[in-house]
Amino acid sequence: MARHLVTSALPYINGIKHLGNMVGSMLPADVYSRYLRRRGHDVLYICATDEHGTPAELAAKEAGLSVAEFCAQAHDAQKAVYDGFALAFDYFGRSSSPQNVEITQHFARRLHENGFIEERAIRQVYSPVDGRFLPDRYVEGTCPHCGYDKARGDQCENCTRVLDPTDLIEPRSAISGSTDLEVRETTHLFLLQSKLQHEVEEWIAAVSDQWPHLSTSIARKWLTEGLNDRAITRDLEWGVPVPADTWPELAAEGKVFYVWFDAPIEYIGATKEWADAAADGESRDWKSWWFDADDTVRYTQFMAKDNVPFHTVMFPATELGVREPWKKVDVVKGFNWLTFYGGKFSTSQKRGVFTDAALEVLPSDYWRYFLIANAPESDDSSFTWEHFTATVNKDLADTLGNFVNRVLSFSRKRFGDEVPAGCTAGEAEAKLGEEIARLLGEYEDQMEALQFRKAAAALRALWSAGNSYLEEKAPWLEIKTDAEGAALTLRTAMNLIHLYAVVSEPFIPTTSAAMRAAFALPDDTATWATPAEAAALDTVPAGTPFTVPPVLFAKITDDDLTTFRTRFGPAPTS
Repeated sequence: MARHLVTSALPYINGIKHLGNMVGSMLPADVYSRYLRRRGHDVLYICATDEHGTPAELAAKEAGLSVAEFCAQAHDAQKAVYDGFALAFDYFGRSSSPQNVEITQHFARRLHENGFIEERAIRQVYSPVDGRFLPDRYVEGTCPHCGYDKARGDQCENCTRVLDPTDLIEPRSAISGSTDLEVRETTHLFLLQSKLQHEVEEWIAAVSDQWPHLSTSIARKWLTEGLNDRAITRDLEWGVPVPADTWPELAAEGKVFYVWFDAPIEYIGATKEWADAAADGESRDWKSWWFDADDTVRYTQFMAKDNVPFHTVMFPATELGVREPWKKVDVVKGFNWLTFYGGKFSTSQKRGVFTDAALEVLPSDYWRYFLIANAPESDDSSFTWEHFTATVNKDLADTLGNFVNRVLSFSRKRFGDEVPAGCTAGEAEAKLGEEIARLLGEYEDQMEALQFRKAAAALRALWSAGNSYLEEKAPWLEIKTDAEGAALTLRTAMNLIHLYAVVSEPFIPTTSAAMRAAFALPDDTATWATPAEAAALDTVPAGTPFTVPPVLFAKITDDDLTTFRTRFGPAPTS
């Protein structure tokens, strides 16, 4: 059985991320990793903070801290939020780690040896007011393609086009705001992507049939336009240093690698961090996940569409050019945007619901379920408080939460604190079992296909099947004439609750644990259910003690909705 390597796009270090970042990479990667683990696979889920580049320097300057201090604090703050969302990383590293420095410099040396890196004199923006060359993100201006007036010198946040600082209209320094900019000559390293285009095309043709249309269309668009040689160094104080043993003059000038060169390599670096963090007596072989691992590892990446070009074209070109058998991605799961009332979430402009604030108003499972059930897969999707409220109240509070509460509360009231026995299962239970097995199979199929919205719909259908059974059998009426029949109905429903606890864990892990803990099973080690187990519904036998957990999901009221709107407000649509 293949091992599964899962990575999600590295979140930038500059600030807590919004819900769009969460649903576009880390959360679906977590849901998929949890699902694979529960199915018995060997899984390694790796992520890290992306700590290099101008965002880190600018944010540190604003905070009045050294870049190293700022990144250390911001890493811990982000990790605390991800813990709050129950993201079960195997390791959450840092791109500033010594491991990433070592591996990035190794990649650069090998690319140079193989003729894919060269020094070029280029003309770059210089700010006399700031007394320095301005890397791409230190230059802001108007995008020449869409007219967005806050475009950065590397990429327009609005239209996602990749830019050069000299492309911008009315450029200004992001440090001082000065428009007194000059263009001067300086030397940088260039990755000769043009020499690797044919190899990248062949690789994409061989593997992309497993990718969603979004990922393949973006990759092929870049290839159709042609791969350009791209500068991979910058004039910054913070970053992976250019190795002095290979480029002594550039190292003496303080050149560092461009963040988009070293950030994807951090997937490998973070895996080495994971191995180096092993406890005494524990051995972790990081290289077996990445080096000469095509036959033993299936690698799935998760990211929003603005990151897709770098992971489907630029990083694979880097790996191909190294001429070593580093593992390349098997599936790139790209996501569209989650919008906020039709407008963009924006970290830089503090617009939308941010993950730390989300956890302040409601527990993580509310957010996890809503975001995955409305994941922007085939198109952009919109977050509104009205849609969020309707989803929570209908799916979580009414369909799942109410089912659990009324089954356990009614059974305790009528039969005490142990699962009742009742009579032998009949036609209704057999029909239910067949339906549950079928729906579980559909849920599995959608998860295997990385179709998260459809998987959520299948999970919701599983929950609904329990409610339909309960309405059909109506134990509150049945008990008046057939107590044994009512006991059977409740025992069957309790087995459904346990099944829901097991298979809902990838989506709502905290709630699943609470449902599971309701039953005092002596040896509850189930991680999933076979079709036969799902159809039988007999995991929780009669006589098992149980408790009624607190309300799993409280309904969002009109007063709550007013509070949310007041605190966060709808975003403008432009």
